[in-house]
Amino acid sequence: MTDQPYQGYDGYDGYDPYRQQPAPQGWPQQQPYDDPQAAQPYTQQWQGQTWETQVQPPVAPPAEETAYMPSQGAGAAYGGYQEPGWGGTQAPAPTQTPAPAQAPAQTPPTDGSEPGYGPATVAGNARITDAQRARLEGRSPIIEPGVQPAGLTALLGLLLAGAAAIGPYALVVPLVALQAVTAAGWFRLNGMWPARQGIALAFAGALTADVALLASGRTPAAILGTLGVWVLLALVLQLRSHADPDERMYGLMATVASAALAIVASGYLASHADAVTVGAASVAVAVLVRALPLPTPASVAASLLAAAGAGALAGALTGLGSAGALLGAGAAVCALIGHRVASYDYPSRFVHFTAGVALPLAAAAPAVYLLGRALV
Repeated sequence: MTDQPYQGYDGYDGYDPYRQQPAPQGWPQQQPYDDPQAAQPYTQQWQGQTWETQVQPPVAPPAEETAYMPSQGAGAAYGGYQEPGWGGTQAPAPTQTPAPAQAPAQTPPTDGSEPGYGPATVAGNARITDAQRARLEGRSPIIEPGVQPAGLTALLGLLLAGAAAIGPYALVVPLVALQAVTAAGWFRLNGMWPARQGIALAFAGALTADVALLASGRTPAAILGTLGVWVLLALVLQLRSHADPDERMYGLMATVASAALAIVASGYLASHADAVTVGAASVAVAVLVRALPLPTPASVAASLLAAAGAGALAGALTGLGSAGALLGAGAAVCALIGHRVASYDYPSRFVHFTAGVALPLAAAAPAVYLLGRALV
């Protein structure tokens, strides 16, 4: 050693583990310092490659250079750098591999059409309902039952007319079918499906009314009594429900209305046989004419005229005479109201084949009973 001062930093130049030197290089020369504390004995100086010890954000190399990255040794923790003699081995050079062939660029079509676009639409929004699309396009959102539901209504009406001529017990068979379709169609028309309990309750009320009518000699009071009892029963059942108050009120109204329509259809059983024959035949003709592709005012007028004519013809066959025309027209008015209710706001096909079939006949039952008692 020597008595010459050494160069340091703040009075200390200790061992730095991050500085690596391959071999000692001798003693440096004395340098003048302004700081008196820097004049201290020299220590050995090492020269070699160093690296930054601060954390730097990684820089992603190009994709073609990292296609096959070789495994790193002990120097992987320091950015992959290794030097011989410090516990590691020299990293092998990465193997150059050819870059994958890129797909050829798509050429635009020569016919002038734009790729990636579908055909133009009128509404522009595929998520809106059919009724909303119809309003946007200036069309009516109401779709009426077509020819097939009208044909089923006419068939059921003719069955009622023929069974009424046979007797009250024969009339029960098509009447029960009408009441079942009425109960199911009303719930489906209100968007409540499946509603097995409500449908079963309404249909049970209709059967009870039929039995009460037959047991009481077809007294109309049996219909009113059954209707009152079933309204109370529906109210009690809805009060026991654990649904939300709004849902319970909605279910109560739908159940009461369905039961009322199914029970009111029992009016055919309480009516005079000739009135049932005339009224059911008139409804069948009116619904068929209403299904013709005519403007709405012309279709309604034509159906009423056809119903009056059918009523007059059926009245001549049954003994009612010209009074049958009035009864047929009155029954047709109620039937067209039921037909309009079943046409509300883009109903489904199932609605057309349940409510669209049953509501015209069920709505005409009170008119048949009242006009029949007045005219017969």
